[in-house]
Amino acid sequence: MINIHGIVKAPLNEIDQIIQNAIHLNVMPGVVVSIATKGITLKEQAYGYAYRYLDDQFTEAENPIYMRKDTIFDIASITKIFTSIAVMQLFEEGTLSIEDAVVTYIPEFAENNKEKITIRQLLTHTSGFESGIPLYKMGKTREERIAIVLKHGLVNLPGTNYKYSDLNMITLGVLVERLTGQRLDEYIKQNITEPLGMKDTMFNPPASLKYRIAATEYQPWTGRNLVWGQVHDENAWSMDGVAGHAGLFSTAHDLTILGQIFLNKGKYGQTQILKPSTIALMEQNMIQAIPDTEHGLGFELNQGWYMDALSNVNTMGHTGFTGTSLVISPKNNTIVILLTNRVHPTRQTTSINQTRRLVARKAADAIPVAIPGHQKAWFAGFGDNKKSILQAKVNIQKPSILIFQTWYQIQKNKDFGKIESSQDGILWQELDTFTGISNRWQKQSTSLPIGTRFIRFQYSTDDSVNGRGWYVLQPKVKTGNKEILPQFTSNDWIQRDW
Repeated sequence: MINIHGIVKAPLNEIDQIIQNAIHLNVMPGVVVSIATKGITLKEQAYGYAYRYLDDQFTEAENPIYMRKDTIFDIASITKIFTSIAVMQLFEEGTLSIEDAVVTYIPEFAENNKEKITIRQLLTHTSGFESGIPLYKMGKTREERIAIVLKHGLVNLPGTNYKYSDLNMITLGVLVERLTGQRLDEYIKQNITEPLGMKDTMFNPPASLKYRIAATEYQPWTGRNLVWGQVHDENAWSMDGVAGHAGLFSTAHDLTILGQIFLNKGKYGQTQILKPSTIALMEQNMIQAIPDTEHGLGFELNQGWYMDALSNVNTMGHTGFTGTSLVISPKNNTIVILLTNRVHPTRQTTSINQTRRLVARKAADAIPVAIPGHQKAWFAGFGDNKKSILQAKVNIQKPSILIFQTWYQIQKNKDFGKIESSQDGILWQELDTFTGISNRWQKQSTSLPIGTRFIRFQYSTDDSVNGRGWYVLQPKVKTGNKEILPQFTSNDWIQRDW
């Protein structure tokens, strides 16, 4: 069941059906999935089509192109991670401090009361900028559009709100250019992608690579019709394809390399592109004072809506509008990459977030839970809006306790594990509740009311994010010095030795 890398194969195999179902439902034309653990790629699979449609009416092409493992994708906002790495490299060199005001290096940024905005606030999307502006309709050249961004005003006071904004990263891209004298694509190539051997990661890929690139959207409003081999994002396109928020193309293989540096303390092979201390800084939640969101320096943290069961306080990641996502779990030493062309031929399609979550969920489930004594434990399973019941008949006539061992990672205060008792199997009394993370196997005991005829473990989830679930080992009833093993049954819980 468990292979030599300590991973369970079955959940990874189940990803195939998840992807095939999504393609069948026209969530996206094609997909590449890559999952790596402990530096080993365990699954790298291509599905569907890289190019299928001629226009936004879903007119089928005569010669569609199948997706391949080495298909190159427009990774959209995952570009922001590369921009953030560039900024942090300059931080390491002592060229800047993340607490510096942006105007220290870009004086014209002071316009519209922005003189106190810091580099940290740009990296964490707390600058006060709005989400974005139609820059491609404004100005005529890259330089004019940069000037428009730098002069643009705010919608919130700096440091008071989190608002994800492309304008933050466009500004950081300009910052890198001002401090290095290189255009952003040149800097990233020289200092990130070439040193790491990321041969298929680039801005503005040459025409010779077109048929290896996943097609994106039919965009008559930009005069480009089907966008294929050019950056999808209109604003990045209007900036000659090079911007801090979008523009990079890459493959699953190359993004695995990128993810690995955050698991290897800034190193891949013999190449060190960031210091361990910088990696540790980037994965910290830098906006703890702002509720309901967690963000590091360039990274989103602990976002269950696409990380699902891999969510954790130090799980890092990013998504891209074209249908891409990257999840890096230091706790589990695991990287999950989902690359799709979900905007081909139009962005007006079903959300891919469910697919993102299900792939991350299966990747998490492939990481076995070490069960004490290599015994079989009851597992409540996964599912949205799930109610899973493990039940047994008992006859409690004297003071008794239910004893068991448990391990759980349950979405805190949204999903719950409960122990309940009943005298008639109809009316139930809650005896104990579990939510959050146990981190290890724990021994538990729960008092059972006299007269109890039924006991059950009930696991319930909300309509979206799952944790890694709830395990229960050897539940038994102790009365005085006597122990009995009730016969538990369930249609939902299963017994696992992993």
